[in-house]
Amino acid sequence: MLRAARAAFAEHGAQASLNKIAQSAGVGPGTLYRHFPTLGALLVAIIGDDVAALCEKGRDLLDHVSPAEALRTWLRAVAEHATVMRGLVAARMAVPPAPDADAALAACHERIRATGAALLERAQRDGAVPGDIEIADLLTLVNAIAWVSEQAPCDEYLLDRLLALVRGMESQAQEEKT
Repeated sequence: MLRAARAAFAEHGAQASLNKIAQSAGVGPGTLYRHFPTLGALLVAIIGDDVAALCEKGRDLLDHVSPAEALRTWLRAVAEHATVMRGLVAARMAVPPAPDADAALAACHERIRATGAALLERAQRDGAVPGDIEIADLLTLVNAIAWVSEQAPCDEYLLDRLLALVRGMESQAQEEKT
């Protein structure tokens, strides 16, 4: 079921039909819904390992010699993660989940937020990033950039150009610091 869901989301994004996913997996819709009662539960089952790897990468980057470079590298990885499945991940992760959201999806979001917060705080202590930037806003921006880049698949450099605008904040902070 997960393989069929990943393939359907990669091809159709949020427009993927859960009934067609069940059919592709060779099961009935009831079986799919019994295992994954919500879209969030299905999405978490698909991306859970990716989220764990993204958070591990962030923890490893906490030892990077340059806090700014560590943050940039991790945000690029977040953007790449968010572009999977035709923007479905970016659309679901762009804003913090509502209080009544799927708990598993909210937990994924929180793990990413906590990892990013540690990297951002380190870059802020180093003076590489302005102190008034918050991780929630930064993740919303990166996810929005990822989503936009998915909408223009013929422009393979759009993601990097838009992320370069985010890097402009570092230059501004460095100028203010000196």
